[in-house]
Amino acid sequence: MKLSYESDAGVATRARLGVIVLQVDETLEYEFQTLLKLPGVALHHTRVPSGLDVTEETLAAMEAHIPMAVSLLPTGGSFDTIGYACTSGASVIGAENVAKAVRSAYPAEVQNSSAMPTVTDPLTAVRAACRALGVQQLGFVTPYVAEVSEKLRSALEEDGPTITGFGSFEESEECKVARIAPESVYEAILKVGQSSPCDAVFVSCTNVRTLDILERAEASLGKPVISSNQALAWHMLRLSGIDDALPGYGQLLRLPLSPSTETVGAGTAAAQGGAR
Repeated sequence: MKLSYESDAGVATRARLGVIVLQVDETLEYEFQTLLKLPGVALHHTRVPSGLDVTEETLAAMEAHIPMAVSLLPTGGSFDTIGYACTSGASVIGAENVAKAVRSAYPAEVQNSSAMPTVTDPLTAVRAACRALGVQQLGFVTPYVAEVSEKLRSALEEDGPTITGFGSFEESEECKVARIAPESVYEAILKVGQSSPCDAVFVSCTNVRTLDILERAEASLGKPVISSNQALAWHMLRLSGIDDALPGYGQLLRLPLSPSTETVGAGTAAAQGGAR
């Protein structure tokens, strides 16, 4: 017997988001399922090949694989925003090059039209977060080795806040980064935030677990705390026209975008056209 059915708009009645997750990332999806659990907001993941160690060479190598990763996103609906989920990767590849790689997965007639989803990444998102929070001096916590931290520091300070405090776990292996205890991250935030004249503290890397300690760290420090995953989720939502406040995960998620917020990819918050 053939059954009849009715069709509706599907899950994404308010926004459809796509996120490109590193092959070695063990944290982002866990944190995003909490941050983006909103009615009518659909989140689709794809993976991009990435190195077991975080070096400038392994980060740069991802650029060539981004178009294929985007092409594996569902094609049945339009995307509002696509996020490339690697903070250090965005600093090495460059935000404009990340957006270009994402656009290249779309047909030529879509790439420079309003049908192209907006593209962001954690580096772009953190700079937008600093503007929204009024941050001019930033404490900086990373898990990276020195060369990667320095590259990201330079990228953050380019038309962004001044880094006035810094600390790193100096770990190159991604599987070890994903296992840094949140309590160690909390203590690092306090150490950097209390020892430097900063307006906020940023914890870099989508593989670092921060979600459960953000609010407590802000209360202890008395200033905003930004993480890569928190900032990326916030930026993707706001660029897609979702202004819901999300209490419990830091001040940022209760704020709108700053009027001067940059966007990287072509397209609008009502983008129409799925990855092909």
